[in-house]
Amino acid sequence: MNGTGTDGLQAALAEGQDRLRALLPGLTDELLRAPSALPGWSRGHVLTHIEGVGLALARQARYALRGTLIDVYDGGRPARDAAIEAGHRRSAPQLRSALADALDEVEASWAAVGPDDWDRPVRYRDGALLDAGRAWWRELEIHTVDARLGRTSADWSLPLCTYLVDYLAPRVPAGYQVAFTATDTGWSAVRGSGREIEVRGRICDIAAWLAGRVPEAPLEGGPLPQLADWP
Repeated sequence: MNGTGTDGLQAALAEGQDRLRALLPGLTDELLRAPSALPGWSRGHVLTHIEGVGLALARQARYALRGTLIDVYDGGRPARDAAIEAGHRRSAPQLRSALADALDEVEASWAAVGPDDWDRPVRYRDGALLDAGRAWWRELEIHTVDARLGRTSADWSLPLCTYLVDYLAPRVPAGYQVAFTATDTGWSAVRGSGREIEVRGRICDIAAWLAGRVPEAPLEGGPLPQLADWP
């Protein structure tokens, strides 16, 4: 998969969902209450968010296949935030069960998408079903790492990293021209215009930095600018 097309997206989603499932049996109440990689959020917050956003994007797929548009979240962002606040307090057995059930529903929804369905319109960003599928890929892989259950950004696949770098490159702030070089793959690109900065490192670390996460290994070059908002 080249990170930009539809070939292999379903397989990548299935693999990510299976990896997350494999991390759930060892969850305890103590682990759920411990901090995640996201400021102010416990592991329970992150896993509850994965559950909610997975179901929300999966229903974009289900309704798109029916030719129907539906909001990502019933009640919008306030309802989404309220669900996370309520859900993260569940016991470990309750959260494990709910997340496992959600992953089953999510997997079935995306598995039903055919090769000719990816251009179907969805309410998510008023885009196409492919946009929703890619969004779930990002949410699943990045937040699985945020949950601090053993998987790190160094474990991200090359297709995911190349996709994330391309998708998040617009976060290079105005007034900067960043020359990226992935020391492990040979990939390079220049983004933005203005003050010239070089950023060198493994592609997974470049992707982690652009995603607003701390790279597993330090990046060379810089000094690194403050990134703009997510696209």
